[in-house]
Amino acid sequence: MDLGIRGRRAIVCAGSKGLGRAAAFSLAREGADIVLFARTPRTLEATAEEIRRETGVRVDTVAGDVTTEEGRAALLRACPDPDILVNNPGGRQIPGDFRSFTREEWLRWWDAQMYSAMALIQAVVPGMTQRRFGRIVNITVSFVKFPQIGFAHSHAARLALTGAVAAIARELVPHNVTVNNVLPGLVETDALTTNLRVLAERAGRSYEEIVAERLLTCPAGRFADPKETGDLIAFLCSAQAGFITAQNIVQDGGVYQGVF
Repeated sequence: MDLGIRGRRAIVCAGSKGLGRAAAFSLAREGADIVLFARTPRTLEATAEEIRRETGVRVDTVAGDVTTEEGRAALLRACPDPDILVNNPGGRQIPGDFRSFTREEWLRWWDAQMYSAMALIQAVVPGMTQRRFGRIVNITVSFVKFPQIGFAHSHAARLALTGAVAAIARELVPHNVTVNNVLPGLVETDALTTNLRVLAERAGRSYEEIVAERLLTCPAGRFADPKETGDLIAFLCSAQAGFITAQNIVQDGGVYQGVF
C-alpha cells in the first residue's frame, strides 16, 4: 500500500534510537523526508546516514533537548512547517516510592512527557491546519491503560498528555489534522534491555529469569520488533488514516485485557 506521504516533511523526536528510530525508518521507507531530533550528535548522525543510505530520502538532524525551550526552538527553525510530528518523550523510567517524590520530580516528568509534546503540537498545528494536512503521533506506553505501582510520576504525566490529546483532536480533524497516541508494551529496544537488567540486579536474579518472567505475562509470547511500532506509526501518518483521531492504540501482544 502506498501511504501517500512521499515528499512530506516529518519531525521525529528521540529519533536516533529505539522506537523513534524505528518510526523514522518506516516513514522514510514511504518516501517522507525526515528531521531527526535527539540529544547525542554522534548517534543522531549515524542513524541519519543509515536512513539516507537505505531509502534515499532527505534526512536532516538537530541535536538538542526537547524538554528545553532552546531545544524546541532549534528544531522548529530547522523544520518550521512539518506535515508529520512524532513525539517520543521516552525517558528511562525507574520505579520509585511516590511518598518520596518532590515537586521538582513531578515537574521534571511533566516537562519531559507532557509539556514538551504539547509545546511542539501548539507550534506546528497552525501550519498544518492552513495546509489541510497534518499527522501527529505521540508514543506513550500501554501502562497508561493500567498504571503500575512505582511509576506514579511518569504515568501521571503521560495520562495528562492523553487527556490533552482527547480535548484538542476534535478541533483539528475538520482540517485533516489528526492526533493519536501509540501505546507500545514490551518492545525489544535498548531501553527495555536496560530496564530489565536493572530489575534483575535489584532483585538479585539473572537477566534471563526476568526476561522469561516477562514473556509469560505476554499472550504473544515474545517482545515486539521495533519495526512493528514504526510501521503502525507510519500508517497513522498516512493519507488513508484521516478518519482516525483521538485514539489510544495499544500494541502490547495482548497483555492489556480491557475492552476499551
